[in-house]
Amino acid sequence: MTGKITALDLDQAELSEATKAYFAKCEEKLGLVPNVLLAYAFDEKKLRAFTDMYNDLMLGDSGLSKLEREMIAVVVSSINHCYYCLTAHGAAVRQLSGDPSFGEMMVMNFRAADLSDRQKAMLEFAVKLTEEPAKIVEADRAALREAGFSDRDIWDIASTTAFFNMSNRVAAAVDMRPNDGYHAMAR
Repeated sequence: MTGKITALDLDQAELSEATKAYFAKCEEKLGLVPNVLLAYAFDEKKLRAFTDMYNDLMLGDSGLSKLEREMIAVVVSSINHCYYCLTAHGAAVRQLSGDPSFGEMMVMNFRAADLSDRQKAMLEFAVKLTEEPAKIVEADRAALREAGFSDRDIWDIASTTAFFNMSNRVAAAVDMRPNDGYHAMAR
């Protein structure tokens, strides 16, 4: 990527060997170090907190598939118009689904996609939690249970939704820019 990663002038901290190894693993697996990680690299403690939460939510044990978690990330980011996350996680949806058209539908209007009733319920909950969190009631959780989600799954849906709402707001506040490489991935 050319140019600045964010609009802020923050110098990268001296990174530990563990963080350097983590960045090398990203480079090996993705072909890049995501700019969100480089943006947080001004403070290794904040970077570690971000990556620990992200890795737990997106890669840890869950009743939600990795694709479903990425779908939540994209739908939340679509509502929030988060350029960074739509670009990065749109690429992940394209890759995990093996369907570039599906990835584009998720970014632009998930309701245009051919989704299961389970996925529709999950994403409608994520939308409501993003747009009107104070209006979440027991009926919303009951609808998720009826769609086949366990209470642990509901926790994961809520936590993933909340994490991307936070991330979208930080990305917007600092004008975080996605890596150029994401644009061509899985197309």
